[in-house]
Amino acid sequence: MHSIARICALFMIAASCLLQASPAKAGEPLIANGESLAFLGDSITANGNSNPLGYVRLVVAGLNANGIKVKPYPAGVSGHKSNDMLARLQRDVIDKKPTWMTLSCGVNDVWHGANGVPLPKYQTNITAIVEKAQAAGIKVMILTSTLIGEDVTNKNNQIALPYNDFLRSLAAAKKCPLADLNADMRAALAAMDEATRKRGNQLTADGVHMNAAGDQIMAAGILRAFGLSDAQLARAHEAWLDMPQSVNVGGQPRVSPKEFQQLKSIADKQKRNVNDLVNDAVTGTLSNLLQSAK
Repeated sequence: MHSIARICALFMIAASCLLQASPAKAGEPLIANGESLAFLGDSITANGNSNPLGYVRLVVAGLNANGIKVKPYPAGVSGHKSNDMLARLQRDVIDKKPTWMTLSCGVNDVWHGANGVPLPKYQTNITAIVEKAQAAGIKVMILTSTLIGEDVTNKNNQIALPYNDFLRSLAAAKKCPLADLNADMRAALAAMDEATRKRGNQLTADGVHMNAAGDQIMAAGILRAFGLSDAQLARAHEAWLDMPQSVNVGGQPRVSPKEFQQLKSIADKQKRNVNDLVNDAVTGTLSNLLQSAK
């Protein structure tokens, strides 16, 4: 988990970039209350669900903040490329019968080099994924692939250019909403001063997988592609700031072996584990502290 200071700094970066998210005509959102949404992708999507502040969680929370409650179906698998996603599309998405699916694919197809997927085969795989989903009655939103390293001029990001150009053209041809996350990340980096960029990764933890700022940029791009207005995006951002138990402010307290045994005895009686017992106790104490400060 990120430290609270790091989270706050990253949230400020992302908040400053919210209005740079993929443009779309704002109005009545494309997705409606009560619908369901599958997130097909690789480790970026898997982390986007497992991380309390990941983009999958943020999209769901941002929609909910605007009165649109959706049922999510996370379908991200680490290391997967377009061929892998096509192979599991039926099981992980179509069989669940979601109303919508976001498709995030391309980073590993390029990043894995000789073990990746060449552009012609990628085009075939992605087209098949979109067509199969649409044939099953699922509405598809296409996401351009995010950056591979925060140097937009590096070799992998140059190789990825025609992959993303294809995704843009496919979205237009298949009448799919497009969240141009690659463009959003490039715009966010370009808006930062040189000193900030030189301090290291700003949108990712390792050049590829999102940090808090990157996850917010991804979520904002998806929400805008769904047709949320600037005011609705601002409402989503406020909801993200209030997401409970998402930032680690100090880790677990240290106790003596005897105290641990006592905690375990209490947890056993309540048919719980020690970590959950301590987490609830700490959360309750923090809530009381924050209430007393008002």
